[in-house]
Formats: sequence, structure tokens, C-alpha cells
Amino acid sequence: PAQDFCLGAAHEVERVLASWIRMKVSFVIRTFLLHVFPQVPLTEAVDPVELEDYLITHPIAVESGPLRDLLEFPSDDIEVVYTPRECRTLVSAVPEESVLRLYLKYLVFRYHKLGTGFNPNTLDKQKERQKGLPKQIFESDEAPDGNSYQDEQDDLKRRSMSIDDTPRGSWACSIFDLKNSLPDALLPNLLDRTPNEEIDHHNEDQRKSSRHKELFALHPAPDEEEPIERLSVPEVPKEHFGQRLLVKCLSLKFEIEIEPIFASLALYDVKEKKKISENFYFDLNSEQMKGMLRPHVPPAAISTLARSAIFSITYPSQDVFLVIKLEKVLQQGDIGECAEPYMIFKESDAAKNKEKLEKLKCQAEQFCQRLGKYRMPFAWTAIHLMNIVSSAGSLERDSTEVEVERKGSWSERRNSSIVGRRSLERTTSGDEACNLTSFRPATLTVTNFFKQEGDRLSDEDLYKFLADMRRPSSVLRRLRPITAQLKIDISPAPENPHYCLTPELLQVKLYPDSRVRPTREILEFPARDVYVPNTTYRNLLYVYPQSLNFANRQGSARNITVKVQFMYGEDPSNAMPVIFGKSSCPEFSKEAYTAVVYHNRSPDFHEEIKIKLPATLTDHHHLLFTFYHVSCQQKQNTPLETPVGYTWIPMLQNGRLKTGQFCLPVSLEKPPQAYSVLSPEVPLPGMKWVDNHKGVFNVEVVAVSSLHTQDPYLDKFFALVHALDEHMFPVRIGDMRIMENNLENELKSSISALNSSQLEPVVRFLHLLLDKLILLVVRPPVIAGQIVNLGQASFEAMASIINRLHKNLDGNQDQHGRNSLLASYIYYVFRPGGLGGSVHYATMARSAVRPASLNLNRSRSLSNSNPDISGTPTSPDDEVRSIIGSKGLDRSNSWVNTGGPKAAPWGSNPSPSAESTQVVSSVEVFLLFHEELALQWVVCSGSVREAALQQAWFFFELMVKSMVHHLYFADKLDAPRKNRFPERFMDDVTALVSTIAGDIVSRFQKDTEMVERLNTSLAFFLNDLLSIMDRGFVFALIKTCYKQVSSKLYSLTNPSNLASLRLDFLRIICSHEHYVTLNLPCSLLTPPASPSPSVSSATSQVCYQKIANMFELSVPFRQQHYLAGLVLTELAVILDPDAEGLFGLHKKVINMVHNLLSSHDSDPRYADPQVKARVAMLYLPLIGVIMETVPQLYDFTESHNQRGRPSCVAVDDYESEGGSMISQTVAMAIAGTSVPQLTRQHSTFSTESSRSLLICLLWVLKNADESVLQKWFTDLSVLQLNRLLDLLYLCVSCFEYKGKKVFERMNSLTFKKSKDMRAKLEEAILGSIGARQEMVRRSRGHAFGSQENLRWRKDMTHWRQNTEKAEIEHEALIDGNLATEANLIILDTLEIVVQTVSVTESKESILGGVLKVLLHSMACNQSALYLQHCFATQRALVSKFPELLFEEETEQCADLCLRLLRHCSSSISMIRSHASASLYLLMRQNFEIGNNFARVKMQVTMSLSSLVGTSQNFNEEYLRRSLKTILTYAEEDLELRETTFPDQVQDLVFNLHMILSDTVKMKEHQEDPEMLIDLMYRIAKGYQNSPDLRLTWLQNMAGKHSERSNHAESAQCLVHSAALVAEYLSMLEDRKYLPVGCVTFQNISSNVLEESAVSDDVVSPDEEGICSGKYFTEAGLVGLLEQAAASFSMAGMYEAVNEVYKVLIPIHEANRDAKKLSTIHGKLQEAFSKIVHQDGKRMFGTYFRVGFYGTKFGDLDEQEFVYKEPAITKLAEISHRLEGFYGERFGEDVLEVIKDSNPVDKCKLDPNKAYIQITYVEPYFDTYEMKDRITYFDKNYNLRRFMYCTPFTLDGRAHGELHEQFKRKTILTTSHAFPYIKTRINVIHKEEIILTPIEVAIEDMQKKTQELAFATHQDPADPKMLQMVLQGSVGTTVNQGPLEVAQVFLSEIPNDPKLFRHHNKLRLCFKDFTKRCEDALRKNKSLIGPDQKEYQRELERNYHRLKEALQPLINRKIPQLYKAVLPVTCHRWIFDFTLSAEIRRV
Repeated sequence: PAQDFCLGAAHEVERVLASWIRMKVSFVIRTFLLHVFPQVPLTEAVDPVELEDYLITHPIAVESGPLRDLLEFPSDDIEVVYTPRECRTLVSAVPEESVLRLYLKYLVFRYHKLGTGFNPNTLDKQKERQKGLPKQIFESDEAPDGNSYQDEQDDLKRRSMSIDDTPRGSWACSIFDLKNSLPDALLPNLLDRTPNEEIDHHNEDQRKSSRHKELFALHPAPDEEEPIERLSVPEVPKEHFGQRLLVKCLSLKFEIEIEPIFASLALYDVKEKKKISENFYFDLNSEQMKGMLRPHVPPAAISTLARSAIFSITYPSQDVFLVIKLEKVLQQGDIGECAEPYMIFKESDAAKNKEKLEKLKCQAEQFCQRLGKYRMPFAWTAIHLMNIVSSAGSLERDSTEVEVERKGSWSERRNSSIVGRRSLERTTSGDEACNLTSFRPATLTVTNFFKQEGDRLSDEDLYKFLADMRRPSSVLRRLRPITAQLKIDISPAPENPHYCLTPELLQVKLYPDSRVRPTREILEFPARDVYVPNTTYRNLLYVYPQSLNFANRQGSARNITVKVQFMYGEDPSNAMPVIFGKSSCPEFSKEAYTAVVYHNRSPDFHEEIKIKLPATLTDHHHLLFTFYHVSCQQKQNTPLETPVGYTWIPMLQNGRLKTGQFCLPVSLEKPPQAYSVLSPEVPLPGMKWVDNHKGVFNVEVVAVSSLHTQDPYLDKFFALVHALDEHMFPVRIGDMRIMENNLENELKSSISALNSSQLEPVVRFLHLLLDKLILLVVRPPVIAGQIVNLGQASFEAMASIINRLHKNLDGNQDQHGRNSLLASYIYYVFRPGGLGGSVHYATMARSAVRPASLNLNRSRSLSNSNPDISGTPTSPDDEVRSIIGSKGLDRSNSWVNTGGPKAAPWGSNPSPSAESTQVVSSVEVFLLFHEELALQWVVCSGSVREAALQQAWFFFELMVKSMVHHLYFADKLDAPRKNRFPERFMDDVTALVSTIAGDIVSRFQKDTEMVERLNTSLAFFLNDLLSIMDRGFVFALIKTCYKQVSSKLYSLTNPSNLASLRLDFLRIICSHEHYVTLNLPCSLLTPPASPSPSVSSATSQVCYQKIANMFELSVPFRQQHYLAGLVLTELAVILDPDAEGLFGLHKKVINMVHNLLSSHDSDPRYADPQVKARVAMLYLPLIGVIMETVPQLYDFTESHNQRGRPSCVAVDDYESEGGSMISQTVAMAIAGTSVPQLTRQHSTFSTESSRSLLICLLWVLKNADESVLQKWFTDLSVLQLNRLLDLLYLCVSCFEYKGKKVFERMNSLTFKKSKDMRAKLEEAILGSIGARQEMVRRSRGHAFGSQENLRWRKDMTHWRQNTEKAEIEHEALIDGNLATEANLIILDTLEIVVQTVSVTESKESILGGVLKVLLHSMACNQSALYLQHCFATQRALVSKFPELLFEEETEQCADLCLRLLRHCSSSISMIRSHASASLYLLMRQNFEIGNNFARVKMQVTMSLSSLVGTSQNFNEEYLRRSLKTILTYAEEDLELRETTFPDQVQDLVFNLHMILSDTVKMKEHQEDPEMLIDLMYRIAKGYQNSPDLRLTWLQNMAGKHSERSNHAESAQCLVHSAALVAEYLSMLEDRKYLPVGCVTFQNISSNVLEESAVSDDVVSPDEEGICSGKYFTEAGLVGLLEQAAASFSMAGMYEAVNEVYKVLIPIHEANRDAKKLSTIHGKLQEAFSKIVHQDGKRMFGTYFRVGFYGTKFGDLDEQEFVYKEPAITKLAEISHRLEGFYGERFGEDVLEVIKDSNPVDKCKLDPNKAYIQITYVEPYFDTYEMKDRITYFDKNYNLRRFMYCTPFTLDGRAHGELHEQFKRKTILTTSHAFPYIKTRINVIHKEEIILTPIEVAIEDMQKKTQELAFATHQDPADPKMLQMVLQGSVGTTVNQGPLEVAQVFLSEIPNDPKLFRHHNKLRLCFKDFTKRCEDALRKNKSLIGPDQKEYQRELERNYHRLKEALQPLINRKIPQLYKAVLPVTCHRWIFDFTLSAEIRRV
């Protein structure tokens, strides 16, 4: 229809499009080919294909094989499985007496076998798939570390330092070396003339062999937990256990052994004040002691001999105590008396007290014989459990002296420590340390027991004691203890212990031998509620007699015991043997006695009596308590026990089990007949009661039962359902009798009242409850002959129960918000079809008041089908048959021959004995649950609907399971999908999906969390439906959801949340196991009408139109590959740079695609290449989508120091295109709007997202059919192909191998930095172990490395060493393989592009792009394997298109030469072989084009020069081998032997060899930067007449300077380069605005003239191969100058920046380049403002003269240099550096530094030593120069003259008296001006000036005067400086200074007239000096505060003293001077004055 619409209504399309664009739906129409417009915009969903019809109308001609499997779901896609229920015990727990034998099976159906999801990259699978990867060899890994260089260097260092005569060694020796070296292996057949096709074939075969099949196995998965959305399979419902603790009781020993002692253990929680386990009784008596009781104790059952027990603790906390209670045989006397002997006798004194002990033993034996069956309390103690668990061995001493030995090591037992706790074990804060699964086992020795206080036996008292024990000043500590030794082992319980008994004494599986002493599992009474459904049969009753008050009873009743019995009738013989025995006794007994407290009429009891309840209780079952007085003394005629009272508790009350606290009256006489049905509170006539029938006996009864709900609401509901089931009316519930006519209302109200029930019982009986509710929906009951529809009520009840669970058990949810209890109910328990063939509740006869709670039988307790139905001939399980038969169940439930299940009428009336059933009503109603559920859901509203929406997943999953169940049992699984479900149901589903989608759209902003869950649930539902319903119908549902979202999406300002929901929705649907099949991968994009041709002819039939359709998101593509279409459309829409507000979803949508491809990649079903190609076909449009994102992708190339992005397409093209293949102009024109002039800034993707996208691209390119790709490439325009090449270029950088060193560095970095990592480590090392965790927690408060932490750091490093190396190796292995595979895919694609060009013979222009990608890949870090194929491709490319390199892409030719040379010096011989072969062929091809290969020659020479100059780890040895290989090829090349070619090759090779020799020298000087630069300088000079090479070396020097931060020198190299280029440019083209040549650059540096091309041997720039580099162009010149400006700027020489720009500005002005000009002026502004701001703070350099003396220096001997060092370098620093460097070279004993600056006399030096003289020098200017050098820059730029001074006296000393002190000034002139292209320059001229003593004095005084003037006039004033200078001038201490000078030189007029002038000048200096002193004093006075007044006066006094002393000396003029030469003097004065003014200004 879409196509018809398009053809028929072109105007309509235009209108739609126009309005669409106008509406500002900001998505550009995307398409590649302008003439193919999509008819449906990407933002709208297309109509899906009718999948079922399509498969019928397009049969595919493939018989079998992997392709066939792609076409349809497998036949066993859905299977229904019975899972037998796990039974822990050897025999079932269900008692024989009951019908409740559980038929232990769960019904599970499953159809997720793999899932698109056979999911990939879980780490283990990833590792699995990475096995057997070959190790890729990378040069970067093989390359030696810097250190191995050292060895070569050491012998070099000892050699001479000279650079032989010139950098060129002798030719002859060099050639000789080369000729005798060995070549690498030659490539076979390299020189044969093979046709290109053959070469291509050969290359392809080589490339395609042994490739890694799965690309994604090499790519780490994105950081998502679950890459593909799957629903986790819930855990099988099972019995709940907390953390389990094994306690073994080893021995109990007292100081004296006189009688048996009985012990019990239990856990108590002090905080909750609750006993949290049942008692464990154990007997550690010796056989001798046990013998004392023989008459009273029948033979012991083995189950009562246990000495070890497993305790379960669900909520471990610091408040848990293990309490041990001891009892002994009753004897006369209270507890204190009986305990006395144990306290006073010591074992050591046994001999001393022998008699006493004998007497005690004797007494004990008597008591045992007489009172052996009674016990008395004796002693107790408690162990604070968490101390044991969390202590690392050092226990705080408990008040019960407990010693702990530790067993085993942490590591042995740590295996389970990191296992997360189960959801129930959420501990409260502060309980982190309470983990019982992983502590070190401990053996405790308890030494102290406390005697029991007779009046403090209750639990209340115990809690007080326990709380007290935790206090340091415990009351208990003050008590006198009973000393004993109890040894106990405590350890975490093993996973499956052997010889274990459950609390019911059933043997747990793995019980090899019944005679072994067992371990008892102790039942837990959890401290807080535990929410786990019942899964095992448990029916126990615990009776706790608490206290008795006989104070008011007459008669003697003092030693009281209570006998407890469980009776089923009133007769004494009706006691049942259901009371569990304690220790060393039979398993069960009929009675139990409480311990006796001697002479106490109101005793407390601490007994626990455990009873096994019968499954069936009647009203006659009751507990009977009989109270006895025991006479301890043997008296005549006194019976042993006298009954003193009776009371009882009936077990059932109104059919409910009676439990809780009771305070019962006690009767004095035996109760009458039939008492058991009444409660003792009822006043029976004629009975006597203690204390007037008041309650005197406190007892508590607790049931732990999976039969009795103990909740009134649940009980009522179950009772009513039960009555319905058995059709027994009236029903008695509590005090109500409900008749049948009232039943419906009662039932409805009881259903709605379920909400009021307690949560804990609801969860315990959850399975049964839900089963019953579902049963009411499926089988509407018949009440009073009417069918009652309870569907709605049940639906509401289910919804509310499920929501309750969700709200209250929020820790129980998986990541999709599914409550695990409910999920496992659906998965294992739920049986839809009317719950199978046995609606069998408790069907035995029972009275009207039988407990409804008997309906334990969860519906899954029997198989829900007669096995005959499923077509299997096996008969039903015998057990089931016998149960059904004997209990008279309705047989009509067996579905026989009906083709479907029939209903069992609610009204069937089973008679207890009859085999047959009598049907009351003939009405049979059987509803299908899924249909009913869909209906109820669609029609519900209000709060019910809300509740259902909240937990939609539950109903969806119920519905799906019901549907599958229905299909399975109705044998419809093989039926055509269209006929599986009725129309009505499908309409309901459509309505349901549509309204829920509506809810999502309308509520996503308000109820975010709920909508997220709903969205996920809906998606999973549709995912499931795809497996069972008509798939076309489900696609339509998906479209419905899409439509709803789309309509809302584009009206939103911020659509990302809704779009994100849609992505989640789509991701889940695409996680379908048969996702690929659903996309019809084998269909061709034909109009759906015509049948498609066979697969094999698919490719041949692909015509132009179809190819376009396959590669773009055309309507046919989106219809037929429906889900893939949706995925790619989402990607295209979200990645569109114009998509407003969707930016945040990039990562999400990219991950979705990535995960899909990743899962296909690893799916074994698609391993076959043919199949993979089909799968890849579904993603072909991905290539186009990614091509459009090129401007937004992260630019991985930037790290390669490449200049920006690859520009196959100029930046302007990107912008004008607006990132869309239809230009914006066209789109806007269609829309009828004017074109906005906008350039868009693309927001770029993150590295991660870009990388994921690119790997997806590579996957498609790798797996798609090559012929299809080639056809498509043929259709693409040059622009698009270039864009594809850009993408490949980016891929090369993206997947470049990082190298092991990087991994190591990353590892150590993350290690240092990551806090998170540290936390994870702690977790890993420490598990969740209490004490150690505590330690770490404490240490966080300390510095890292405080004492606390030492241990953990040790752990840490140990951990690192072990795993790190292997990890790094593994990471490097995978990264290496990924890099190799990615690059090979790129290479494959490049080959296809090249073929495209060859076939079409057009589009040659893109070959440059291909070459660029190839070269880029060669430049990256590649494996040897890849390079070998890469060079093969490159050779083929050059041989196909030779003119490409040598005529068009000349720059690429240079690059290629550089790359090849780089690889010729590789350390791996295979790479060298291939690189030298390529280089040789390159020369040969260049020669064949024009009999000369000047271009390649020049390029290679330049490349080598730049390699040598810049590469750090360049190895000339390897390159020599490659050169030899090239020579060998030339010699063996027979074809060209007669030409000049071999000679030319030889010339070139020798020339290269010479350059290499220079390199060796450079290596020698690697450590000596000055020498290295000198050497490079000389090499560059050697190329004076080869401009290209000189330029190369100048750039090498610039690079070296930059590395060392010599920016000024680097800038000079660039200026020289620019001048050189300008020289040759001016010869080539005459353009006014270009510089004339070097002259133009004079202002920047006077040195630049050396670049002028004026000598005779200058080459003409238009010769072949000369000046062909990219720099010899206008753009090259501009580039060099811009770099120079930048370097000057970094050097802080901003004035020079201005000069450079003066040259640049005219060029840009001529080009009218306003943008560049604006940038330049901006930079100029910056430069000038920096000059202003940094005034006075600038420093450029410090200069030193360095002289070398001694033959050891070779040609440096007697050379002097001026060195330029960084600003503020001290003499000591440079001295230290040079001394260190040359000391290391020659030996420290050989080198000497001359410490003075006097001239060096060579004769006096030791010839065997090397001498260095270093002197600080300053720039020197003549007076006339100072006029021009005004600023700091002027005085520090273009410097050629430097000066230093040396003081001396005539007799050779350096310093003497004033009158004998001379000074030598030395002025040095250098050969070039600083800054120059090197940092040291030779001194070429030296002059000396000697000053006489008086001249020295004049200079000193002038200097002092200058200082004073400066300090006085400084602004702002600096008082400290001023006072310092004043102090130095007039202060008392230095008065000698100026005064002494005056006295020495001015006291007398000199005799020598020559000195008159000097005398006079000094006199005037003093005059000026005193004047300045006065000014300074005046200034100081104005600056000082009152505190310095005295100081000022002192200074003034000193000044006046000085002035007076100087007065006569200053005033004495020399008359001779004032006669003839007066005018001159005036002139001198003027000069002096101007000088002083000048000084003042400074």
C-alpha cells in the first residue's frame, strides 16, 4: 500500500513532506540516492510483513543445512518439562496417615534455549572464545627497552669526541661495508610480470586464510551487566535456611566426676529478647556415669546421641548468644548446696579429699537409683557468638573465661566468602561483620559456669544476665563460678554435610551409614519474619511451661514437676508417642517431665517440649499437664510422686489450631469424661480448682507448621473453598454456620478480606492461595445449582496480594522488578488447565469442624495431567492412582478421549468409601485461564487496573504460561499459528497491549519507575508471544506500541525519556532467541506479491534498485526485515545530529546494536559463513547510517599527531552537506521554506560509543557478501566513497594496538588512582570477613600506609604480582588480535573499493583516499601479519595505477617512502623483507615511467633524513640489511640490467648509507645535546644546495629543540626553514605579497641570510624531484611561519612574534582571508598585552663561555663557545652538568674544571687530562648601541658580543690592595647572533681591555652611585632596599669603603699628568656620590615610622662624618685641568650629567 500511495499521489507526498519539515520534526530525510525518496519517514513505523503468509507464499529452495535453519523456528522450540521436586531427605516428610503425599513434580515450560541471546559476552564465555588465539608479533613489543641501548653506548663513550673532518665519511670504506653485509630473504616471484588479476587472487587467498571468525570475541563488551535482555530463571522454591553454623560438642569435664550431667544448647537474641533456635540436647557423660541411670532409661535411639548440631541464623547480629544449660539428677537440697562440691573441690586435691568424694559418689548413686527420671537445674553459661566469628584469634576475654584456638587458615576457607548474601539476609547497619559463612573455625574451651538461681530460671532473667555479660563490670564476674572444661568446635557449616538429621529426625540425603553418630539440624525460630513459601511438610508443636503458682494451694506441694502428654482421647492410654526425646533416650516418648526446683511452691520452668503434630487433628486432641510433688527423701509409705493438679489445652478450636500464651487454672482432681473438647477456663460443675479457678499455670504453645496457617482470614477462605470442593454444608467457621445459599457472599467477602491477613502466613501459603484463586477463575463453582463467576473477585485479590508482596519485599526483586517468590511460583508451581486432574484437597472423612487449614495440598502436589493426554502410553503413577482411587476422587477429571480437559464439577460429592462418584449437577464449565485473564484485565478499571498495571509482568507471564500449556495439551503446538487462538482472545490481547502502550505514553513523566517496569513487562510479553502466536499479529502489536509512542514523541520538548523507554522495549523484543529468523534473512526485497527466486541465485538477480534498497532504510527493507529495520531506524534517528534532545541516548542505542551483532557473532547457529552473510545482510543500512555520523565520531586520529581529521572530503563539504546525503538546500526547497544559512557544530560521540559503532561497521563489512558490497560501492558517488574511506581511516586509529607497555602503564596508573579499584580489591582480598573488614574500615580513617594498613598493602602487592603479568599478557594478546583482524577487514574493504574502480574505470579520484588509509595503517602500530598483507596490497595498487603516485598524489609518494623506510628498519625480518621489496618496486615503477626515478630518490633521501633526525629507537643495523636487500634485487633484475637503473639504485643506496653513518655518530652523542645539534647542523650545512634535505634537517633540529623546551631555537629553525622556502618560491613564482627571499626575514634574525640561494651550485627549483615537498608551496610557507610564531610565543619573545606576522599578514591580505587575519590580530593583541604585563619580569637566557682544552676532546680542543642556558641558570649548575657528562665520558679522574677565568696556558696543562673552563658572561654593547637597545627584549635578542671581567694584580695574585688592584675585561664575539638554530656558538674574536687601579675605583664608585640613585627613585619605593644601600654607603662599618677609596686616590694630586683626567673623574664621582647619599637620606626620612627615628639619626650622623672627611679631598681641583681645556671639561660634565640622568632613569 505504501508504494501505491506513493505512485498515485505525488502531490500528497510533497504536501506531507513539506508539512513534515515545516512542523520542525527535526529529522532530516535520510537517503543516499537523491532520486529514491522514502515513502514513510524514519520517524514512523511501517506496516510489517504478514510473516506467516509470506513464509507460505515464498518457499525457499534450500533442502537442508544451516541456511534452512534460518527460515523457521525449530520444531522443538517449545517444550513442556516436568521437573521432579528436589527432596532433601531420604524419605518424604509427609506422614503416611495423610493423603498429602506430595507428588513431587513441577511443571515448567521453556522456550529460551539460546536467545539472541545465547549470550555472548559474559566474561567466562568471552575467555572461552578467546582460547587458541595466535600471538601477533608487534615491533613495539619486540623493541628493546631504552636500557639495552646502554651497552652499545658504553663503548662509544670511550671513543674520541671528534666529528671526523666532515659529516661525510669516505665513500670507499662505506661501500665496502655495505657490499659485504647480508641481505634479508628475497620475496619469490617479486620481479615476475604477473597479471594484476592473478596477484589480486593470490593476495586475497593469503589474506583470507586462517582468519579469526568472531570479531566480537576480541572486543570487550560495553559496560552493561547483561548484554542481551533475558529474564532470569527463578530459583526453584526450596526450604529456607539462614547462615549455617556447625557446633560440635567435644567434651565436658568437671573438677570432680560423681554423677551424670546433661547439657543443652540454644541460641538467644538479646536485642529481640527471643529464643532463636530450638534446644539441642547432648550427652557427654562417660559410660560409667551413664550406667548410674540404667534402670530409668530405655535403650537410646542413635538420633539422640548426636554431639554436633547445625544452627541456622537468618539475621546474624551482635546480639546473638549461644547459651549452654546443664541439668543433673534431682537430689535433696537446693541448687546452691548441690553445686557447692563442684566449687570447692579441685581435681588436683583428689587424693587429699578421697573420702569425701567417695561419700559424695555414694549419695549420687542413691539419688540416681531413686530419682533417676527427674532432673534439677544446675548451671549455665553463654558464649557471645559474634566474638568468636569476628575475632581474628584475639578474643576479648569474656566473663565466661573462653579460650579460643583457631583452626585452618583464612585462605582454606575463603572460597565461599565472596558469595553475596541472600535477599533475606539483609542485615541492619552495624551488623556488617556478622557473616557466618566464612570465618576461621575455632575450638572454644569454656572454663566457667554460673550456678542456676532457683528463683531466676525464667527467660526474662536470662536476657538480663546476657545483657549484663556484655558490660565490662558484669555482676556475673563477681560471682563464684563452677570451674569446668567444656570444649566446643564452631565452624561454618559445610554445603552438604553427611549424616545429618532434619528437625523431624529424617535423614538428609547422603547418609551412607545409619550407624554413624548423626549431626542434628536445629530448627530456627527467626528473630524477625522470614518470607518464604512452604515447600516441605513440617508440623511441629513446642510447649513451654513457664511458671506455676501453688502458693495458695493447701497441702504439701513443694518439689513440683509437670508431666506433659499429647492425647488423642481422654483415656490415660490415649497418650501419643509424639514427644521428641532429649539425649541418650528413645526418639519419641509419650510424656515429658519438667526439672524440679527444690522446695519451691511457685517454680519457674525452662523446659522446651517438642511434639510432632499428627497431620489430622480432631476435637479430641489435647495437651494434658499433670502436676506432681516429688518426695526427695526416702520415707516409709511415701510414694515417689504425688499428683497435685491437672490442666489441659484442646488442640483445635472451631477447626483452628490453638496456640499462644495461656494462663490456665489448675484442677485439684482428675478431669471428668469428655473434658477434652472444652477448655479448662469453662467452670465444670463439681470440680475443685486451685486458688478459686484463677489462672495459676503459665504456658506457651508455639506451632511451626506448613499445614496450619494460624491466620483467621486465610483459614476462612481455605475452609470455604474446601467446603465447595467437598460440597459439605453447612460450613462451620468460628462461631458461624454458613449455609449453601449464603456461600457466594461469604466467599466473595472472604476473598476481599484476604487483604487483611498477615503478610508472613500469606507468603508461607502463597502457592496454595494463588492456586485456589486461579481455580476459582478457571472453574466457576456451582453453588445452589447456579454457576457463580468469581473471576473478577479473584483477579482483584491476586492483584492486591501481588502488590503487597512487591511493596513489602522489595529486596526480593530481580533487575526487572519481578518478585522472585512470584516468579518461581509461575515458573514451577502454576498449573493453568483447571489445575490438572486432581482437585484433591484433603478428601478424607472429617467432621464439620475439621480444620480448613488442612488444605495444605498445594495444587502442584499432584501431576496435573493424566499422562495419556500427552500421547505417551505410560500409565499414571501408581501412587497417584492409589490415592485417587482410595480417596474417592472424581474420576471425571481424567481427560479421556475428549481431546481436551473436562471440568470436575464443584458439585461432585465424594463418599468416603465409594469408588464411583455421584454427580450432583450436570453443568460443566471449563474456562481457559489466559482468555479469562485477558478479559478480566481489559474490562477492569480503577484501583484494580492500577494494581494490575503495577505488577503487569506477573499477569503477562501467567497468561503466557497458560497459553503454552493450552497449546501443549490441546496438541496445537504444530498447528498453523494463525489458527491457534480464537479471534476474541486476539482482540482482547490487542486491546490490552494498546491500552498499556497508551498508559506508558501518558504516564512516563509522572510514574517513572512504574512505567519502566510496565514497559519492560510489555516487551517481554510480546517477546514471548512471538514464540507462540501468529508472528505477523505480534508485529502489528509492536507497530501499535510504536505508533502510540511516535505520536507523542515529537510533540515533546525533551523526548529522550520516552525514546529511552522505546529503546528498552525494542531491545527486549530483539532479544528473542529467533530474532534472525523473525527478520526473514533469506528474503529478497521484492514486492510481497511475487514469489522470490531461490537463494542461490539471489546475488545474481540483485538489480540496481534492489541494491539501493538493501543498503538503506527503504520501506521494503523496513517491512521485510521488520525488527532489524526498527533497530536501525532507532539508530539513524537518534544519531541524527539534528535530533534534538536525543543526545543522551547515543550510548544506549549504540550498545543495543553492538550487543545484537555481538550475540549473532558468537551464536553457534550462525557460525557458517554463508549464514553469517545472510545475517549481515540485515544490517547493511548500518554502513550508511554510520557514514553519516562521520563528523560526529570521536576523532581517534588526533592522538597520532596527524594534522586533524583525514580530509578526503574537505571540511567545507561536511558543513554544506549538513551531514545528510540530501543537501539541506534541496530539503528546504521541497518544504517551501528558504534555506537557513547555518553551519552546525556537531556534538561528538564519546570514545566508547564511537568505538562500538566502528566495530559494528567492521563486523558488517567482514561478514557481508562481497559481491553485494561491490555492487553498492559502484553506485555510490565519489563523495560518499570518500566518506566511507574516512570511516576506514578512523577505524585504523581506533583499533590500533596499544602495546604491552601501555597496558602495564595503564595497570599501574589505575592502580595508583582508582579509589574504586581499591574498594573492589578490599572486597576481593577481604571477602566479607568480619575482623578484617573491620580493620580496613578502621584504616580508612588513617593515612594510607599507617601501621594499620601495612598488612593490607602487602596483600595487595601480592595479589598484583600474581595476576598482573598474566592479565597484561592476555590483554595484549587480545588487543593484538583485534588490531590485526580490524585492519585486515579494512584491507579487504579497500580491495573491494579498488576493484570497483577497476571495473567501472571511473572514480580514480578516490584512489588517493584508498592510499591515504593504507599509509595511515602503515604508520600505526601494526602486527607483522597485517603488514605483510598491507605491503602486498600496496604493491598491487601501485602496479595497477602507477601514475597515481608519481603524478597526482605526490605528497602521498613522500609519505609512502617514509613509511616503507620506517619498516625497512624494523627488527622483524619478515616486515623488512616486504618493506624493501615494496621500496624496490616503487623505484622500478618510477623508473619505468620516465627512465629516471628522481622523485622517489629525493623522497627516500628526505624520508631517511627525517627518520634519522627524529626517531628515538631507530636502528641503522636493520636498515643496512634492507639497503643490501634492495641492492640485491637490483643486481638480480634481469629485465633492467642493460639500463642505467641498477647504477642509479646503487648511487641512491650509497647515499642513504652515508646518511646512516652520520646517524651512528648522532647516536654516539645522544646524551650530549649540544654536540648532537652541532652534528645535525653540519649535516644540514652539507645539504646547502639540496633545499629539500636541508629543510628536512632544519625541521629535525626544530623538533629536537622543542623536545628540550628550547623554544627560541626551535623558532629560529622554523624561520630559517621559511626563509629557505621563500628563496625558492621567489624563483618559482613572482607574487608581490610573498617574501622576496631571506632578506625579508632579516628583522626576525640577522642569521637568516645564510639561507640565501646565491652560490653557483644552487639547483633550479623546477628540476624533477627538487623542491617537490609540501613545504615548497605558499601554504607550506604559511604553515612554517605560523609554527615559528607559536614557538616564539612559547619562548616569551613576543616582539619576534610581531615580526613573523609582518611577513604573514600581506599573504593573508592578498588571499582576502579574513578569518586568518582575525586570528593573527587576536594573537598579536595577546602578545603585546603580555609584553605590557610582564614588564620587568621577563628572562630569556643566561650565557656562559666554555673553553675545551686537551687532546682528548678531539676537534673541540682549544675551541671556545658561548653556551645559552635557560634563564636563571647558576654557574654551579652548568658546571655540574658538563662536569658530570664529560666526567662520565672520560673518567672523573681525567676531567678537570679550571676554576678561574684567566687566560689558559696550554704548556702548563697535563696532556693526559681534559680541561674545561666555564665563565659567566654578559651581553656587551658599545655606547652607541645603547641608543637602539632600549627594552629588555632589545638587550637580549640578536646578541653577538659578550663580556666577562677578571681581577688581577701585577704580581700574579687575583686580589690586592686598592692601589694595586687591576681588572681585565674580555669581550667575545660569536660567529652568529643569539638566539640561533643551536644553543652554543663558536667564539670567533676576542679582545681585552685592562683597567688601572684608579679606573677600577672610578667604575666601583659609579656603580655605587647608580645603586643609590636607583633605590632613591624606585617607584613604588622599597624602604628595605633603600636602607640596605644607604647602610652600605654611609654606615659606620663600611665608612672605610668610599672613604678609603678617596683617601688612597684623592689625597694627593698624581705626578703623572696622564692620570689627571682619572683623578678628576673620581673626584666628581665622589661629589655625585655625596649628593646621592643626601637624597637617599631625605627619601628614607619620609618613609620611616616613629620606631626608626633613632636609626635615621644614626645614619645622618654617619653621613655628616663622611661628608666632613671627604670635603677637603673633593674640593681639591687639579689646576692644570682648568686652564686650556675648559670647554672640554664642560663637555665632559655634560656627558657625566647625561650619564647620571640615564642611570636615574634605569
